[in-house]
Amino acid sequence: MHELGIVFHLRDLLQEVAGEQGLAHIAKVNVDLGEVSGVMTDLFEEAWRWAADKTDLLRGSELVITCVEAVTICNDCGRTYRTVEHGLTCPHCNSSHTELLRGKELEVREIEAY
Repeated sequence: MHELGIVFHLRDLLQEVAGEQGLAHIAKVNVDLGEVSGVMTDLFEEAWRWAADKTDLLRGSELVITCVEAVTICNDCGRTYRTVEHGLTCPHCNSSHTELLRGKELEVREIEAY
């Protein structure tokens, strides 16, 4: 379960930020999670709860996950489309010269702390 490793990295990052900013407690962490990031939301939430409750900084904190839709652009026709529905082939021109624009990220968008 790589979700636990991701949570450990996130916890370490938050502890570093808290130290730099003089924060005693983080109440909420908002993250953007890409639709094709490979992270399982339910496992991520379970790992968060387990790891967060082991530190004073994060104990009882809320994790809010916003799913980011995966969108791909076709380099031939320039149109975008939903990646999950159509994969790597453009549904507009059938080209395979495509690039994922978004949907693979896992980013901390905001934290609420005191």
